Order: sequence, then C-alpha cells, then structure tokens
Amino acid sequence: MQDLLVHHGCHFGHVVHAFCNVQMLLTNGVTLMGDVEERGLETLTQEERREYSAYQELGIQKGASGARADDTKSMKATIIDWITPKGQTLIPHMPRNVKTGQGFHHEHTGALLCPTGYEWENAETKAKLHSGQLQVAGDQWPLFLYADYSYNVDDPWNGLLHSGLLVSAYRHVFTLPSSVDQEPKATRSGNACIHGMQMVTKALVAYVATQTCFALTCTQVFSQIDLVTDSE
Repeated sequence: MQDLLVHHGCHFGHVVHAFCNVQMLLTNGVTLMGDVEERGLETLTQEERREYSAYQELGIQKGASGARADDTKSMKATIIDWITPKGQTLIPHMPRNVKTGQGFHHEHTGALLCPTGYEWENAETKAKLHSGQLQVAGDQWPLFLYADYSYNVDDPWNGLLHSGLLVSAYRHVFTLPSSVDQEPKATRSGNACIHGMQMVTKALVAYVATQTCFALTCTQVFSQIDLVTDSE
C-alpha cells in the first residue's frame, strides 16, 4: 500500500499547488495560523491568504484539531476513574458527563490542580482559587504533575513529570485506553504503533499534561489562552 503521506502529497500537487515547497509552506503556515487566531483573517494580505489557504489544504491543522478533540472527549469521563482510589468513591460524587463540579470546585480535583507553592488545605487559598481571585499562571506547576502528588520546595525538580496520572493519560492516548490498567487486548493498533514512535518527546509530554490538566478542570471548551489551563 502506498504511504498515506505520499498519497496525500500527490493529491495536494494535483489540486492545490504543483510546485510547492512544502517545508516553507509548513513554516509560514504555522506563523500565519497564529496571526489569524490573534488578529483575524482579514488582516492578511492577498498573498498571505493564498498561502494560508494552501496550508489549510494540507489537512494538518484539521487532523491536529480532530485528534485533540477526540482525546479531550475520551478523557473527560475516564480521568474520574484514574483519580478515584481503588475500592472508594469520590465525595462529593463527580458525574462522568458533567464538568461543572470539577476543577477548584471539588476537593479532589482542586488538590490536584493546586499550584505548587500553595497549600490546598489553606482555607484562604482554597477560597481564592475557587472564586477565581487567585489565577494560576501557565508557569506554575500543578501538583498532579509530580510523582505521588508530592512537591519538595527544596528540590522542585524532584518527581516533576513522573506522575502516575500522566502515565495513564499517555497510555490512554498513545497505546490504547485498555492499556491503562492492563496489557492492551484490543486488536487495533495504538497511535504509538501506527506512527512508529520510538521515544517520548518533550512536545508529547506537554500535550499529555495539557490534556490531563483540562480534563481535571471545570472548563467546558478547550482554549490555548484560558485563565485556568493557560496552555500558551
């Protein structure tokens, strides 16, 4: 079977741009995508609009957006299973299909999202996070990123990004949801196998952490610049 990317490249050359420098188009397209999100399509010149249109035809943004939406939807309910201690239930009860009671509105998710340097058990801190008076910046690490949810103020790098919750999220996205608690039994291949992944990249860790953070919050719509996940 012909490689799908080569096949798509053939179609792109036939119907979009026969002599396109794809590497340059990708570089410029990503830049223009940011400009469009920040200032709007109408601010682009005619030449920039033509180049941006060709970039969109590649289908990369559509694919990335679709994959992110699928992961966001699938983790919405399953993350509740991951954070619930075995043989116990969360109090108060957390519905699997409603996020309004999550984030800093719930004791368990609030503790996981609480930025290091703050004490969730502190009533004043908890109240400010709950009300939004205390907004968490993107460079403040939430506790769920740390191994055993334990942060050492004297050694802030110790255990960072070694959280079991991140491992569960990685397995869910890249090696099949069934592999989170056991060896995968599904007959289909996971994303890691399909794309021949041999290593975990920084971008992959950032993606998994961002998806996990969003799943824990009460935010309904994923956004790069919201004041809860602050993904930028």
